[in-house]
Amino acid sequence: MYRTDGYRIVSDDPMYEIAAFVMDRRYDASNYIKQDINLDLLQNYIRKCRQKGISMSHMAIIIAGYIRLVSQNPHLNRFVINKRIYARNHFCVSFVTLTQTKAGSTVAKVYFDLDDDIFTVNKKLSDVIEKIQDSTVESSMDRLAKKLVRVPGLLSVAVGFFKFLDKFFALPFSIVDASPFHTSLFVTNLASIRAGAAYHHLYQFGTTGIFVSLGQPSKKLFKNGETIEEHKVMEMGITTDERIADGHYYSRCFKELKKYYCNPEILEKKPESIIRDPDIKKKNPKYISR
Repeated sequence: MYRTDGYRIVSDDPMYEIAAFVMDRRYDASNYIKQDINLDLLQNYIRKCRQKGISMSHMAIIIAGYIRLVSQNPHLNRFVINKRIYARNHFCVSFVTLTQTKAGSTVAKVYFDLDDDIFTVNKKLSDVIEKIQDSTVESSMDRLAKKLVRVPGLLSVAVGFFKFLDKFFALPFSIVDASPFHTSLFVTNLASIRAGAAYHHLYQFGTTGIFVSLGQPSKKLFKNGETIEEHKVMEMGITTDERIADGHYYSRCFKELKKYYCNPEILEKKPESIIRDPDIKKKNPKYISR
């Protein structure tokens, strides 16, 4: 089936195809991973950037590390719709940010290229957040949501119609673009409300295959050779869709992710190459760049 946001995957491993039928809903296929980020190392890097006149954010480092991970591990950018596996033709991240509107917050969605370095990621993030926080006008998604809930029964019909299109046909990319649920990665920062990391559910609607929750920083003891050291850490609660990658793949990937967070300097250079999904059968697939 043709989709505007990805290409059909035909894997040489039949277990991927079988898993999509056995676990036909995302909550059936959810796996949970907990990982600590050494905040001392991140803050040291942020201080170095500040000395160079660069205002670097924790979120930028976290997202830049994940983008680099996906650039070398394309299964992470897959999704499942109607028991079929697709490789996304773009990369984007959804996250909650504060606004000056009555609602007080909204979900932002930012597109990245897989060869973006950490400075490009930081600028794209800060530009979007600054634009949203400086605006008193609601986003198009927020305005649409308000219109739908004002008319009795319209919300149910509209959401049902969008779900039907998404499952059996293909949503126009304009709707995919506006939907925060059609994303490579969804991030929620619970540290902003002084809460610990949680394992957030994966939405059945949309294409989100990985959800990351960031928790309130805390101090933990670590063994370094013969000595015990205390470090400030931020806990990550990660929910994954097992149908796009198996446990071994995820385990290897998140060990690799830790390397980027321990050494953010690695992310200052573009990757030497981008590994595209080998199971895309379409000739000359095109990738959306923003």
